[in-house]
This record gives sequence, C-alpha cells and structure tokens, in this order.
Amino acid sequence: MKNWIYSIIIGLIGFSTLAQRNVKDSIIGTPLIGVHYGANSTYGDLADRYGFLSHIGIMAGYKTNRNWFWGMDANFIFGNKINVTGLFDDLVDSYGNITDENGDIAKVLVYSRGLNVNFAVGKLFPVLSPNKNSGILVHLGAGYLLHHMRIETQDQVIPQLELDYRKGYDRLTAGPNLHQFVGYSFMSNGGYYNFYGGFYAQQGFTKNKRTIFFDQPELVVPTAIRMDFQAGFRVGWFIPFYKRKPKDFYFD
Repeated sequence: MKNWIYSIIIGLIGFSTLAQRNVKDSIIGTPLIGVHYGANSTYGDLADRYGFLSHIGIMAGYKTNRNWFWGMDANFIFGNKINVTGLFDDLVDSYGNITDENGDIAKVLVYSRGLNVNFAVGKLFPVLSPNKNSGILVHLGAGYLLHHMRIETQDQVIPQLELDYRKGYDRLTAGPNLHQFVGYSFMSNGGYYNFYGGFYAQQGFTKNKRTIFFDQPELVVPTAIRMDFQAGFRVGWFIPFYKRKPKDFYFD
C-alpha cells in the first residue's frame, strides 16, 4: 500500500512541470488529479463495529472555466479499533487462549478495512482567495462502499480461521453511499502548491453480505439496510494540467 501511494506522489511531482501557468488573472478550466487523507469518526450502525477510521485516496476530475467541479475518487479505508466483542469466544479454550494446529498459543489480530468509489459534483466560490481559482469548495456525490474485518493470524495456522472459514467472522458489508464536502481549495498562481481541506461526511446504506456469523450461529443475520455513517476532516494535494503559458519573444 505504501509503495502504491509513493508511486502516485512521485508521478504527480513529475507531471507538475505542466502546471506552471499564472492563474491569478482568469478562471482556468483544467483537469485535476491528486491524493488525499481523511480522518473520520463513525456513527450509526458503523460505530457498533468500528471506531476511528482513516481514508487514503486518489482523485481525478475537472474544474471548468466557470468554477464548477466534477470528478471521481477512490479510497482505501483502514483502522484498528474494533467494537465487536466476543468475536472468537467459540475458539477460546478453558485457559482463555486460541491455539494453532500445533497446539501453540496463537495471536489473532483484527482490523477494519474497506474501500469506496465516488462520483462528485461541486462548485468553487472564489472568496477569501488570492485568485479566481481558489476559495470555498462545496461538493457532494454518490458511490459504493464496502467494509469488513480483516483477520490476521501472522504465520500461524488456525484451522477455524483459514480460507473460507474467515468469511464467517469478517462481517463483509457493502452498498451505495452518499457524501458531502465543504472546505477551502487553494490553487497557486504558479507551480504545484495546490491543496484543499475541509469537513467531510459520508452516509452508507449497506447490507450484510454473509448469510451466517460463526460467532452467533443461533441468530439470523440481519438483512435490513444499515446506516453506516462517517464524518471528519479531509486534506488533499492536487495538480492541475493546463497548458503552459507561452513565453513572450521580442525581435529588433
């Protein structure tokens, strides 16, 4: 994952040489690509499973010469706070341990993982800004959300948690989502010092994708739509790809 993010950042820096035109005198229509990070608290049904979640993502879009914006983003969601209790109680022995196939005490780690893909439409209002391409940015959109619990057993083999058995514990959930963003976007007059930051909210309307929970085999898996809500703060860096401003030449 880290190598993937580093490669994107290096690629953006390499392409940034295209974005050297002065933008302070006019509104520029330009493609945009960027990377961002989000810090989110969980609410609704999502808070019953997970605590704090982080988003790392990429964005591609277009800002028109009327300061309208449209684009898409994809995000990897991760965290290490699990609020589900008793998940592996049926695997624990009388000493309170889970053992691997060799009878050794096993270490089982559980993380929250997910992804979403969104389409967004918004508007930039050039107020409190150094040029007409910076200001208050508002956008909203819709997409697809998926999340689950990632179960890791390191190098140990625990038969009850191998292969398809993990699916009985991972709580795979997916469905459509909505999102909203309100913040500030800054496009420099020249160069690649372009960033945005603001408040972000997401509402997932998801369903459980497993038909049984192995830790609760006597209960029917809920099939109702879940309210998986997140809200927090997002910051990002982007590169515009408009044509280089032509140089002036003078002849005697």
